[in-house]
Amino acid sequence: MLKRILILLIVFSGYLTHISAQDKVNEKQQAKVKAKADERYDEYSFSPAIDIYKKVLDKGYVSLDLLKRLGNSYYFNAKYEEAANIYKRLAEAFPDDTEPDYYFRYAQSLKTLGDYDEASNIMAKFRELTATTDENPLDEDYLAKIEQNSGRVDIKQFEYNSKYSDFAASYYEQGLIFSSDRDTGNLARYRHTWNSRDFLDLYKVNADSISNNNVVKLEGDVNTRLHESTSAVTKDGTTMYFTRNNFLDGKKYKDQNGVIRLKIYKADLIDGEWTNVIELPFNNDSYSVAHPVLSPDEKRLYFVSDMPGTLGESDIFVTEIIGDGTYGPITNLGKNINTRARETFPFITKDGVLYFSSDGHQGLGGLDVFATKIAFGNLNEPIVNVGKPINSNYDDFAFIMNEETKEGYFSSNRTGGLGEDDIYKFAENEPLVLDCLQDVTGTVRDRISNEVLVGATVKIIDEENNEVSSTITDSKGNYVLALDCAKGNFVRASRDGYVPAEEYLNKSYGKPRIVDFYLERDVVTGGFGDDLAKLLQLSTIYFDLNKFNIRPDAEIEIQKVIVAMEKYPSLKIKVNSHTDSRGNDAYNLWLSKKRAASTVAYMVSKGISADRLQGEGYGETRLVNDCSNGIPCSKEKHQLNRRSEFIIFE
Repeated sequence: MLKRILILLIVFSGYLTHISAQDKVNEKQQAKVKAKADERYDEYSFSPAIDIYKKVLDKGYVSLDLLKRLGNSYYFNAKYEEAANIYKRLAEAFPDDTEPDYYFRYAQSLKTLGDYDEASNIMAKFRELTATTDENPLDEDYLAKIEQNSGRVDIKQFEYNSKYSDFAASYYEQGLIFSSDRDTGNLARYRHTWNSRDFLDLYKVNADSISNNNVVKLEGDVNTRLHESTSAVTKDGTTMYFTRNNFLDGKKYKDQNGVIRLKIYKADLIDGEWTNVIELPFNNDSYSVAHPVLSPDEKRLYFVSDMPGTLGESDIFVTEIIGDGTYGPITNLGKNINTRARETFPFITKDGVLYFSSDGHQGLGGLDVFATKIAFGNLNEPIVNVGKPINSNYDDFAFIMNEETKEGYFSSNRTGGLGEDDIYKFAENEPLVLDCLQDVTGTVRDRISNEVLVGATVKIIDEENNEVSSTITDSKGNYVLALDCAKGNFVRASRDGYVPAEEYLNKSYGKPRIVDFYLERDVVTGGFGDDLAKLLQLSTIYFDLNKFNIRPDAEIEIQKVIVAMEKYPSLKIKVNSHTDSRGNDAYNLWLSKKRAASTVAYMVSKGISADRLQGEGYGETRLVNDCSNGIPCSKEKHQLNRRSEFIIFE
């Protein structure tokens, strides 16, 4: 199973608390069973732990600690149906004590089972508990987006799979190196305590005359009594980076919790054998470092670790290969790529596309393969799910690809394989869509008349003020444009005789955006009965509740009317004032008259002749919405009715 090589450190503590008094007779016996299970769990002996904890649970002993341990044992052994059932019991029995990570694993388990609706509900609970501005926001349309990149490839089983586990292929010469726990031929079979299977070794196939059309274990000092997996070989075929347990000179090293960590080692090919095995200097006995991959120029080494500073259970990091056994600073690839969960098995193409596996980004269940552009050091490009059939409801990982042949390999524990993990070969028929393309739609209208504007120009302008694309509104005033939603963009609308308008859109990976425009005319004309406030595109003149004094914001708008009247000495205006429905009808009528008089008095005080002005109050008789007597409305809606209009009457 995939769990053999995932970077996992889950150290649990606590004691099983039983809830049935009648079973006290068996307390000592149950304690012994529990202690045995704990010991095996801490050593990652997940399968035995499942059996023991399940027996305890079946006897009626339920506790927070037990459900957490049993649920995690199922989850990290890819037993997702059992994990979902236990996590459900955990969440229902101990809702106040269940940490967010358990809801996350619960949701992932449900997705693996195809229950996407309930998975979304559980993820909502997870988001609620974390209460964070997530760098990887929940996208309700993620399944539709996965479908967009699905069906692009044909897959078939790797012809050299065995009934054991085969996974993590990497390119070597004209063939491959991969990891397997197939029979080593040893009389004493070394068992891996995670799952009681043989330890992993590195094999090659179709790589040279020795291994041509045959699977051969790598010669030299690479393979040992413990695990070796995930390799990366330089283009000249002389240097290999690979993953191995913390094991050297015939000894295995455990950390303070008794865990044998993973490390990256380097080997040289001399006379057909891999030798001069050394561990990289940034390895550590306290955390794991694994899954190396080289950048196309072989100047940088990418890898996976749970070292301090890791954002989730495992993150992808990068370091510069300086030479002479030295390396540059270790850099985390950041929150756009790494999540609170597992990111692992990186691979980089010649074009600078990073492929990796994750159960933290939204997928189909378990680990999915994702891709993102990282050329030129940009780590903030969209993360794209590569789609079906590469991804499934199971764990899909260790993706590699030759961009020239459009072929590659990946590993999966999906059903129908020969072993627990199998390698699959694929051929790409259509390219992966990596760009974050998002539709922007809307309508362009005249701000005063609300009529649609046919033939208006709408453009996408980037943050450097470069025109990206443009279109013309149709017979209904509508437009459709596509933009790069990984960047900020301006949407700009213009038409002859109108003042252009634009709106800035931040990067967003959600649904298509809708931006409607209401363009203002360069020149406006009005006559008898027109509202000068609309012609001048004034903000509405509002009054405070039960007040008729001119507010500072209203004063600014009234000044615009005064300027118009000064420009046109013959212009005469009638001020119509209104109230909301709250209060007595008679009182509201009186209040509106006071507001009209107050507005007129203000304009007179600013130099407009009184004979050019009239004022009338209408109380609550001309509401602009449905907030009439007895209808509950917000303060904002009521304020819309407390207004003044400026009607041309001569």
